[in-house]
Amino acid sequence: MSDSGSDGEVDEPVDEYNRVRGALPLAVLEYVATSIVDEPDGVVIDVEEGRRGITLSLHVTPDDMGKVIGRRGRVAQAIRTVVRAAAAREGVDASVDIVD
Repeated sequence: MSDSGSDGEVDEPVDEYNRVRGALPLAVLEYVATSIVDEPDGVVIDVEEGRRGITLSLHVTPDDMGKVIGRRGRVAQAIRTVVRAAAAREGVDASVDIVD
């Protein structure tokens, strides 16, 4: 008897057409934003799809805005970099807008 794997499972093909476009960058942004802020229930993310990729608009409470932006915008830039990397893994272009 021949075994296809160490546990006997057969690899199934991944269906690329059933995936939500931009799901990974959205999940990463949600995780990072809710981890940084004091009020995670105040985090709202809007997704817009355009020609150049997806745009994620991050809304937080006014008290948490400083935490998300950081000194000289360093935290905001780090968030954008991580989300862009997650989007690249999916083959999508993503940008993050932090909205008042």
